[in-house]
Amino acid sequence: MTSPRTPLHHHARKRGPVAAACLALCVALPAVAAQPAALKPFTATYQANYMGLHGTGTMVLAPAGGDRWKYSLDIDSAIAQLSQNTLFQAEGGKWKPLSNSDSSMLLIKKSSKKATYDWTRKEARWSGDVKADRAGPVALRGGDLDAMLVNLAIPRDVAAGRPLDYHMVDDGRAKQLNYEIAGQDTIQVGGKPRPATKVSRTDGNKQTVIWVVDGLPVPARILQRKDGKDEMDLQLKSVR
Repeated sequence: MTSPRTPLHHHARKRGPVAAACLALCVALPAVAAQPAALKPFTATYQANYMGLHGTGTMVLAPAGGDRWKYSLDIDSAIAQLSQNTLFQAEGGKWKPLSNSDSSMLLIKKSSKKATYDWTRKEARWSGDVKADRAGPVALRGGDLDAMLVNLAIPRDVAAGRPLDYHMVDDGRAKQLNYEIAGQDTIQVGGKPRPATKVSRTDGNKQTVIWVVDGLPVPARILQRKDGKDEMDLQLKSVR
């Protein structure tokens, strides 16, 4: 799963009251940037469409003691169940994945994987239903995220005007993900139209498109496509 750049710029102006106000704002900005928004628990419900199967998706962020948080996504339909969980540490506005699990069941086919991120050894390893070349170890570096945390980081970074560039360590490999702002759009959330920022990323025959609504901690929609066809579509119904 997933499985999201336009940095803020300050423009020079002529001197005067407006320039003085701008200068005061620019001076204050570093202090604001140094105080990242605190994480808050939430439960979000999605309408889910996975490979043509309709179901319900539930995304939850919950405290796990100390500076640790658990972030999960579960998708249930009549014949398929998908579950992804990430345990991570929030340190001064930075997130460090500690472990994650990924399981799926489609009819009688089951799959289960687990990952461990060892920041002391600076390596990640995978176990369960993984191929030998995807078991690791994969080297870790500061700022690395897993696929789940990328989805959580995109709404945060769109709101802050930060570049949407991430180094992801997931599924037995490290990969650079660069998302682009694809324009503004209107999206339905809980039956009401909301303005949204649309971001996208293309990787070969795969495309991910994410809609972000100001003030919401989760994507309002996540669309994953392969070979031009919708593979997974999550559309937000409610968040609390």
